Amino acid sequence: MYTVVYKRALNPTVTEMKVSAPLVAKRAEPGQFIILRVDEDGERIPLTVADYDREAGTVTIIFQTVGATTMKLAAKNVGDQIADFVGPLGRPTETEGLSSVAVIGGGVGCAIAYPVAKKLHTLGAAVHTVVGFRTRELVILEDEFRAVSDTFCLMSDDGTAGERGLVTDALRRALDSGEHFDEVIAIGPLPMMKFVCKLTKEYNVKTVVSMNPIMIDGTGMCGCCRLTVGGEMKFACVDGPDFDGHLVDFDEAMSRAAMYREFESRARDRACNLLRAEVK
Repeated sequence: MYTVVYKRALNPTVTEMKVSAPLVAKRAEPGQFIILRVDEDGERIPLTVADYDREAGTVTIIFQTVGATTMKLAAKNVGDQIADFVGPLGRPTETEGLSSVAVIGGGVGCAIAYPVAKKLHTLGAAVHTVVGFRTRELVILEDEFRAVSDTFCLMSDDGTAGERGLVTDALRRALDSGEHFDEVIAIGPLPMMKFVCKLTKEYNVKTVVSMNPIMIDGTGMCGCCRLTVGGEMKFACVDGPDFDGHLVDFDEAMSRAAMYREFESRARDRACNLLRAEVK
């Protein structure tokens, strides 16, 4: 069992937790993920390592309550235990040898982008961060990003946080102004990553994307995170989750992701009914 040692709400649907997992914390790196089961009867889900403290032996996870398992996880409090917490899994994001990087985060994907920006900052790279959200209420990790960024730009669809517009608007402005980036790292919803890659291809800037959003079981066995990269079949969980964004077939990935919405909706409804029954 793994104990929840810290919990806070980052916005109405996103929760941050620190879990005591010394062996995972000892080896975790940005870009990797863990697989957990909330209880012995629960399903296995992958969640990205949002941060880690090797001395304290804790691993931070940030998740959005969207389905049955995340609902159960969000109901856990400090002192409660999680049945399984396995990792780190996946390939770490390559951060060595980069002197100037643009880190682009969208929505809850910022939880994955933050540890990457933090590691780059620690290594001495110039970090240009652009994060985007629909509205002020949904903003997460703003202070944390500011602390590890040489340049920080906050965007929102409705203008209630930072500047009104899309992350691609701020990125294009930076590129047009002459900013040089060794690499752009984009993490967020599939449509956001698709259009970031479409933009950076115009400027011939290497772009890495994290395909965490399409992972389900984290082992490659379910086949749900299958995608096409440069004409070849890959699995996000075992071959990635990071890939050359200019080679990813985003349209295919988005089409596949939409296949599971009805199943996820039914599972969420069942979880709601079970939680209500437990409360009664």
